Amino acid sequence: MAPPAVIMEQPVQANGTHINEHSDTHSTSASPPENRTWWKEASVYQIYPASFKDSNGDGIGDIPGIISKVDYIKQLGADVVWLGPIYKSPQIDMGYDIADYRDIDPQYGTLEDTQQLIEELHKRGMKLVMDLVVNHSSSEHEWFKQSRSSKNSPYRSWYHWHPGKIVNGKRAPPNNWLSYFGGSAWEWDEATEEYYLHIFAKEQPDLNWENPDVVEAVHDIMRFWLDRGVDGFRMDVINFISKAVGYPDASITNKDLHAVYQDGSEHFANGPRLHEYLKGLGAILKKYNAFSVGEMPGIREPSEILKGVIFEREELNMIFHFDLVDIDHGLGGKFSHKDFSLPKFKATTEKWQRFMYENSGWNALYLENHDQSRTVSRFCSDTPEHRVPAAKMLAAYLGFQAGTPYIYQGQELGMVNVPKEWGMEEYKDIECVNHWKDVSTRHKDPKVLAEYRRQYQKKGRDNARTPMQWSNSPHAGFAEPHVKPWMSANPSYEFINADSQTDDPESPFSFWKGVLELRKKHVDIFVYGSFELLEAVSDDPEILAYMRAYKSEAAVVLCNWSPRKVERSKSLLGAPGDDGWEILLSSNGTIDNATRKITFQPWGSLVLLRR
Repeated sequence: MAPPAVIMEQPVQANGTHINEHSDTHSTSASPPENRTWWKEASVYQIYPASFKDSNGDGIGDIPGIISKVDYIKQLGADVVWLGPIYKSPQIDMGYDIADYRDIDPQYGTLEDTQQLIEELHKRGMKLVMDLVVNHSSSEHEWFKQSRSSKNSPYRSWYHWHPGKIVNGKRAPPNNWLSYFGGSAWEWDEATEEYYLHIFAKEQPDLNWENPDVVEAVHDIMRFWLDRGVDGFRMDVINFISKAVGYPDASITNKDLHAVYQDGSEHFANGPRLHEYLKGLGAILKKYNAFSVGEMPGIREPSEILKGVIFEREELNMIFHFDLVDIDHGLGGKFSHKDFSLPKFKATTEKWQRFMYENSGWNALYLENHDQSRTVSRFCSDTPEHRVPAAKMLAAYLGFQAGTPYIYQGQELGMVNVPKEWGMEEYKDIECVNHWKDVSTRHKDPKVLAEYRRQYQKKGRDNARTPMQWSNSPHAGFAEPHVKPWMSANPSYEFINADSQTDDPESPFSFWKGVLELRKKHVDIFVYGSFELLEAVSDDPEILAYMRAYKSEAAVVLCNWSPRKVERSKSLLGAPGDDGWEILLSSNGTIDNATRKITFQPWGSLVLLRR
């Protein structure tokens, strides 16, 4: 079995009982309450608007383009569409810098288009979730324009302003916090002679939630969209909204002599008033029976994340944690190397699965999104002979766990990372571009720079942001042949595209469709059942296997996480005489009852049911 979660002070649930942080799967304690609700039984399809489908010939995806593909998402079997930011924005960070929360950016369409999208989804029994980005706004938002206009502005306290300090006779930022996009997290404003805080780009100033007017403004934004028929929100870095009083310096964790600034998340990833603010958001969501998922980077202790998602606390429905998607980040951060470890991946999976189940919490199941690269390339193999079975294996691994599964556009097709041959001019993402500017200035060794380039191609956000691959026509069918997309299409569209997969029973698309159908057919097991990593393969360097169980039924998911043919004894499923397993889904996996062998071809997978 995987090691228990880190022992911490026992946190307390809303009802006064202690949270079980390292419970034993084999304990005889009563099962946790199921708390059945629609969003636990749903699956979510994420759309990155700029890259989904261009309808008007400007090379940028838009809302009418999304509307034209609603039936495709319905065919896959997804219940909810999560739409990335479409609000009015200068697009410094692809819409995560919002200038008007109540209007749509013209490149995407209009409020009327958005209303039509809501209606088209609702007609098909589907729901729409929008991105809520309220840790920060755009510097072009009227709130910030007013805030920086004068120290006496009534909007001054809507943001974090500070005079800074004097170090060796020179002006310096208030602390050593590092911006996620490089440099100091504080920007000097010459006009009013103070610094303002921006955890991300300088064009993304952080809102000051200590001001009750900010809190009420956010609540009003939520009501505005919920009243228009939106079914909930994905909340961007929502755990950053409460900052430590006094803005203390960050601990020195990056020992690089060139590292002037340090990761300050210890002082804002789980701030002192976070749960107070989340309860305020939760009260509005409850009134509308609306959906919520919070993005929560920088928090590693399960007990702290759990406080936001315990069913009875009514804060958030679920959260995105980062333990799995950060698993190959090295000591130097995201763009440094670290070998992928399947045993660690299994242990991390089990930690979150068991922990949430035992404590009335809920997982958001994801491996890909607009901030993560393509998992076939990152964690498996995207070679021609391995890409399809690897994509299916990843679907089996993810889709049958306890939690709400998230499928990022193109993941259902097994889309892959950008070509290794692409030059830096093809990369568009501010995180990657800024990082390259920094390291190419500081380093002249071509081997060092080549390694950074390799890491961008493996983990950079642009890998997920290339146009959706609809067909093998020019630009992947994303735009008309004569229109150049805002970002180059991945040349893999010639053999990876929706047109070639939707009617192919052996395609990754059809496999994902089968996964979602089985989740609905066997909702007791795959949604509300318990989770156990099979002890027989807990240390196996090639096989990942887990069991889901509900009352007298059980299912086992087996994944060959390797490019080799692998055989294992059927005894890992249970007693030697137990042959009562039905194959629900298979990709390159077989069982031979005569020899009692389970055989997997490279990246093969099996899903078995026992009644």
